[in-house]
Amino acid sequence: MYNIDLSFLKGSIVECDPKSFELKYNNIYKDFIVKNCIHCEEQEAEVNVDFIFESRNINNKDIILANCKGLLGEHYCKVENINNIKLDKGDIVIVEHEGNQEISEIKEVGNIVCWFRLHEEEDNCVLPKVIRKIRDEDLKKYDQNISDEIRAYPIFRNLAKKLSLEMKLVDIHFQFDRKKLFFFYTADGRVDFRELAKNLASEFKTRIELRQIGVRDEAKRIGGLGTCGREYCCATFLNTFKRISTQLATDQNLSTNMAKLSGPCGKLKCCLSFDVQEES
Repeated sequence: MYNIDLSFLKGSIVECDPKSFELKYNNIYKDFIVKNCIHCEEQEAEVNVDFIFESRNINNKDIILANCKGLLGEHYCKVENINNIKLDKGDIVIVEHEGNQEISEIKEVGNIVCWFRLHEEEDNCVLPKVIRKIRDEDLKKYDQNISDEIRAYPIFRNLAKKLSLEMKLVDIHFQFDRKKLFFFYTADGRVDFRELAKNLASEFKTRIELRQIGVRDEAKRIGGLGTCGREYCCATFLNTFKRISTQLATDQNLSTNMAKLSGPCGKLKCCLSFDVQEES
């Protein structure tokens, strides 16, 4: 929605590297969106975007939107004292939160991030802090973490089977600083995994956290293609799940065939809510 794909423009059509060309015009496009949206809300002839943000204590110079595979998920980060290094969308950075370090990919920078924050509820929590861009030595550590994540899959499944635990392993994430190893799973009910956690801690010599997630969260983590032929909405741009009911389909004169209304996760499709106007 907030990005234009210009990757098809190649060669002499563009005046610079295609990636830089796409980044440049996407930034112009996003600033245009922000300025016009604020203009509509403020109902003024002239709108000073920076003034609007400053008046609401939102600084567009030191906040980015990033995504992490771990518990942070999609999150805002504060940028401080990293030697004036310019950060752009797609950059990989190391962030610090509550004494732990994670690796994140920058999703958005600039005014569009402030626009997102402008329409969210006040949040007084401390934001994760960007430490630096990823370095060569960080990449080696990251590769080792991924290798250990892959090694953990059969170990988890074998231990769960040995302990007769009905758990479906969805994803594994090793925190960048290796202080914690997360296992995300689905189950029909509550699972007593204390013995499993002890065995995993003994194997990997780190703190283990097992997180039970829902089927929609599973689809978001795994990703895939929906019946429309596009990537799952939850895996691309949806950050929260709304309550979806068959009444939404009825209101839009859609078929009440559950097989057609359900997504790959088995729940009603999130897109059923897209054409419904929210009550103010």
